[in-house]
Order: sequence, then structure tokens, then C-alpha cells
Amino acid sequence: MKKRNSPWGLVGLIYGLLIFPLITENSIAQTDICTNSIWSRMEEYTIQSNDTLEAIASRYNLVPETLIRVNPSLNARRLPPGQIMKIPPFNGMIINAPSGATWKDLGEAYGIRADLLFELNGCTPITQQVFIPGITWTETNNPQNQNNYTEFPFYPLINNREIALNYGWQTNQENNTTFFHGGVDILANLGESVIAVEDGIVVFAGNQDHYGNLIIINHNNGKQTRYAHLEKINIQIGQMIQGGEIIGLVGNTGIPDLVSPHLHFEVRLSSPLGWVAQDPFLNFLRSNF
Repeated sequence: MKKRNSPWGLVGLIYGLLIFPLITENSIAQTDICTNSIWSRMEEYTIQSNDTLEAIASRYNLVPETLIRVNPSLNARRLPPGQIMKIPPFNGMIINAPSGATWKDLGEAYGIRADLLFELNGCTPITQQVFIPGITWTETNNPQNQNNYTEFPFYPLINNREIALNYGWQTNQENNTTFFHGGVDILANLGESVIAVEDGIVVFAGNQDHYGNLIIINHNNGKQTRYAHLEKINIQIGQMIQGGEIIGLVGNTGIPDLVSPHLHFEVRLSSPLGWVAQDPFLNFLRSNF
């Protein structure tokens, strides 16, 4: 399903998290905070002969991939001494925004308040390049290279199934519009068991607009998973869940993007500005498809 209004207002009330309402493009007004945009806060670092990407990242409390995503000309294996690299104040990446995208579109796509993205990027209209905070990496290598690794010990269904709609920017063939799909749609049978992919705590379990019957589980190390369009929910908010436990049944509730029965599954990571959607098959799940 497309990313739409977030259930985190309710979850925030329960767990003391910030409430991140989505806003319209017209409601964003310029404020004084915009004088300190991410672009003005970038530091410069001159690469030394004995530097490694990992050492530089550690020095600035960043993950190495952030440096690559902010400095795409860098070669992670060979850092040329004397070259100047940009250092952001926190993890993130620079993306090329799709033509016609609004701050609201990007906010919905990456699970971050549109006004915060607007302010972070200097309170200006969207140019080609936009800084997205967090660890929001998209697949750049051959997906087959990822099939022998999984960070989660369990798959969200009893068996691996065909992926009918992938993560990322998609085009609606009926009206030729572009939308961001914040997870993957895995084909399944109605009533099929849905599995928790890892131990965690249930932070949402109920009906949430277009998601339909939705379960959200927070895991260790700032990870979160979402299971949507369920027919039945077997657990409740606050419950501790074991990986491999049946948490619900595949359904067709809410407003799915596909007619065929499926599980909409999302993986998110905590970032300075909220929970950011990830590609579930980039280091998180193993798939034979």
C-alpha cells in the first residue's frame, strides 16, 4: 500500500513518542529555524593518507554508508588523500527528488513530517537534491547478492511467497502517477498465518485507515515492523512477542493497492526525525523471488 497517514499519533500517546501529523504543502510557512539548514551545517573533511571510511564515520558518530550517500564520488575501498568530503551532522542521505514531488509526498514516503523536511532543507521549494535524515538506503546492488543474508530470524509468512509490489517509487499504470510504496506486498492466501519476524513489543494493534487491521512491533536496535490489511489480530498493545509467533491472519482490510490477497509488510528504522521506511529485502529478509 502507499504510505499515507501514520498511526504514530496514537502510539505516541501510549509510549510518549512525538506526534508527527502530516500537513499539506500550503500549510508550511517559513520560520527562523530555516536559517540553519542541513546544507549550512555540513562540515568539510580533507582525506588523509591513512584514513578509512569506517574510521572517519566513527569520528563523526555516523555510519559509513552515510558518507557514501552524501559523497557519491567516493570509492569506499580507495579514499584519495587530499579530496574534500562533506560531513553531515547526523546520518542520512541525499536523494534526487522525483519530478513534481512535494514536501508532503517526501514526508509520506520516508515517514518524516513534511514541515521538518522543509525546514531541514532550508525552507525552499524542492530542488533536485534533498537531504533525508536517518538510514534510508535503497537497493543499489544486485538483489541476488542479498538472498543469502537475513537480519530477522523469521519470515512474516509460513513460507516465502511471491512479491507482487516492491518497496520504493512506483508508477500507477492506470493514471501514470508516481507514488512511494513504503513496504512490500507479499502474495498470500486469505486466513494464512502472519508471523512476527523477531522478538519485540507490540506498540499498535487495531484498525488504522488505509492500512486496515494493522500490527506494529518495535524490536531491539531501533527496528520496527508493520503488518497490514489483516483479517484478524491475535495480540494486543503492550504484549511482548517472540519471533516466530503467530500474530494475525492475512486479510483484505483497509484500502490495499492490490486486488489479490496479500500481506503488506514494512521495516522501519529509528532516525532523529522519526521512523524511516526501509527496503525489507535489503539486509532484513531472505527471499527466493
